Amino acid sequence: MRLIPAIDIIEGKCVRLSKGDYGTKKVYNENPVEVAKQFEAHGIQHLHLVDLDGAKSKHIVNHKVLESIASQTSLKIDFGGGLKSDEDLKIAFESGASQITGGSIAVKEKETFLGWLETYGHDKIILGADANNEKVAVSGWQEESKQDLVPFIQSYQKEGIQYVICTDISKDGMLQGPSFDLYRKILAQTATGLKLVASGGISTYDEIPKLAEIGCEGTIIGKAIYENRISLKQLEQYILGHG
Repeated sequence: MRLIPAIDIIEGKCVRLSKGDYGTKKVYNENPVEVAKQFEAHGIQHLHLVDLDGAKSKHIVNHKVLESIASQTSLKIDFGGGLKSDEDLKIAFESGASQITGGSIAVKEKETFLGWLETYGHDKIILGADANNEKVAVSGWQEESKQDLVPFIQSYQKEGIQYVICTDISKDGMLQGPSFDLYRKILAQTATGLKLVASGGISTYDEIPKLAEIGCEGTIIGKAIYENRISLKQLEQYILGHG
């Protein structure tokens, strides 16, 4: 299972929110590149980079941060947050993203999202299926759609989606553990071959092997790293043990 630390960006700084609420912002580091280099030094190969300014303004904003991290590390970066147009995607990939995540756009503008899938291929486009009470949430989680999570994922699997990042918003940034049952349910009810990335609530090291056991392909770890609940040394040892 891939371990994917998260860096969330507001005004070029590395921050974390709780449940997606901008009012809970906490700045952890003024320099995201420094943070990314620390991850890389501990054997981590992947990074989940979220442009929170972009999510709010509905177009790419912090692509310079993406460019800096991509040019100064060899991390494979999946980038998301407010990507709404073909131009946004072009900028993201030109700035060094290995993959992009589309969330709200996949709900609200399916044709655009399917166009990206066709243009860039299913290994480059990740479906961001963020959920509250098993309903898909959109617009930086400020609103809930009427779509049920599992059928939403199933419908995109039929279109060729392989990678899905699923965040349970009620868990995000709360350090109370991830939604094991939700991930079990998704994997039981979707077609085989889904690369499900768990996100939200990871708070202790022991949860990592448990997510791997369920069948998650990756897990995104955010606040637990910044609050020193899980050390980079532990992540390094996990990677070495499961290389």
